[in-house]
Amino acid sequence: MLLRRGVVALLTLVVLTACGDDAAPQPMAGQPSGGQSQGRQVDDGSAGLAGRGASAAPGNTADQATKALAFVKKQPGTFGIVVRDRQTGQVWRAGDTKATTWTASTIKLAIATDLLERQQAKAITLAAADKANLDKALINSDNDAATALWNKFDGPGMLDRFTARFGMGDLAVIDGYDTFWRNLRCSAEDLQSLMTYVLEKLDATSRTYLVTTLRKVAANQHWGVWAAGSALRPGNKDGWAEKPVDGKNVWVTHTVGFAGDGERYVVAAMYEQKPGGTLEKGAHAVSDAVATYFGAKVPAPVTLP
Repeated sequence: MLLRRGVVALLTLVVLTACGDDAAPQPMAGQPSGGQSQGRQVDDGSAGLAGRGASAAPGNTADQATKALAFVKKQPGTFGIVVRDRQTGQVWRAGDTKATTWTASTIKLAIATDLLERQQAKAITLAAADKANLDKALINSDNDAATALWNKFDGPGMLDRFTARFGMGDLAVIDGYDTFWRNLRCSAEDLQSLMTYVLEKLDATSRTYLVTTLRKVAANQHWGVWAAGSALRPGNKDGWAEKPVDGKNVWVTHTVGFAGDGERYVVAAMYEQKPGGTLEKGAHAVSDAVATYFGAKVPAPVTLP
């Protein structure tokens, strides 16, 4: 179930069944399949807005930030987006950035970060097959590759590091489900913290690999942060899935990545639509929010899964 918290928003779809984590979640033994997801604490459909200033994205103006905020606010469902300027420290937020929902495939970035860091510390050794699975999980969003890595390298044991090291404080297992990468929830703030960790605290070799790899994702991920435009050399990990929330299946479409010279801007967006939404609507929505903020073409020219 979607976790909603008090909102402080700042002014200022390759094959779907194989790659986007669109399969049904895996309940614990004795639990019914499908049904309600868990975790909502507050059901607050409103989106309060407060301002601390917009970051100075290339060509960004207060008008662009205002338009992006207004666009997010009118989307049906729960939408949260964060853009952090690593150069100035300014942060722009819109929507409910602390709301949590199914992570879908964005969590593959956290898995990759953890494995690379453990290898650097000589705690594990990634064989050629493991490295190939990393590429598949990130570039093609391959679910089997992610599952192989999760099973081989103690996936459940990664969660404490996701929260304590990567700053993913809202990350949790969906109540009633096994501790498995496809059964996790987090917030846009969590994804922003993860991407910031990669860019600012991960060792140089691992960071270079992730930045390079996220910039060459397959066409099924040419949306979301990708919509910032080729001039900003974006890289991203997207996630898309149809999941149970409050007893009904809904689409989630998320994106996390970076844009700008020196990966200046960290971008994270999570969008859980209401029942009746579609993959196409969700992917276009997060893409257009990013494009509007960065002054890129809207509707954003995206390639859907």
